Amino acid sequence: MIRSMTGYGKGSLNIEGREYQVEIKSVNHRYLDINIKMPRTLSYLEETVKKEISEKIKRGKIDVFVTFENNSQEGRNIKINKELAKIYINQLKELAQEENIASNIEVIDIAKFPDILTIKTDEEDEKIKNEIIQATKEATDKIVEMKSIEGRKIAQDLLARIEKIENKIEEISKKSTGLIEEYVVKLEKRIKEILQTEEIDKTRLAQEVVIYADKCSIEEEITRLKSHIYQFKNLITDNNETIGKKLDFIIQEMNREINTIGSKANNLEITNGVIDIKTELEDIREQIQNIE
Repeated sequence: MIRSMTGYGKGSLNIEGREYQVEIKSVNHRYLDINIKMPRTLSYLEETVKKEISEKIKRGKIDVFVTFENNSQEGRNIKINKELAKIYINQLKELAQEENIASNIEVIDIAKFPDILTIKTDEEDEKIKNEIIQATKEATDKIVEMKSIEGRKIAQDLLARIEKIENKIEEISKKSTGLIEEYVVKLEKRIKEILQTEEIDKTRLAQEVVIYADKCSIEEEITRLKSHIYQFKNLITDNNETIGKKLDFIIQEMNREINTIGSKANNLEITNGVIDIKTELEDIREQIQNIE
């Protein structure tokens, strides 16, 4: 069944003092565009998160928000900038000598100075990587579920609208089959009125009818429209979920055929039917813009 391109999903994980939260929001977009905002300590996992999402979502503008609180020792590496610490110590000793004050320098005091201690995340830590994947999977599954629910509603609406179009096409087809007969009657009557005679050149009349029939025939357009409707229904009911672009193409082709019918129409009822179909097609096209 089809899926909507709009949705929201949230995944959370709290384990051994590490708290993860992944939020995913999706809106309409022509292609797949994933934007991720996450802490710098996890930036090395951005491609991992993208890959996880792109395996299940194929189209849409995706905004991902990741938060991470690490209250454990997992993935933490403390680095001491010894060279900078020595500079601090030497400068403090010089100051103590110049001012004739005690130089009781403790290690803990040096550690408080800027850039002496830095905490870095171990980019090779598999535990943190697997945990962020787990939270991302949960968020992705939830947004896919929401998109599927919305997709089912859209599918019901599209099938109802395409059914209306199919019925209207049948009406137009039936009406068009009687146009030739009507034209023959009107042509004969008109010729008799102009020439004021009951004698009509049947050969010439037949030629005119053939020319008219060729100009106003919509059988090919009707056949193609029925084929497009068949394809449209199959795509809607198929398990293939990424069909938005295909449906949009079919609607463009249907618009082209119905425009041709409208240009050939020499009947008010057919013209009104064409207008009704074009209205439904426009509504369908708007709905399709929200299909993945």
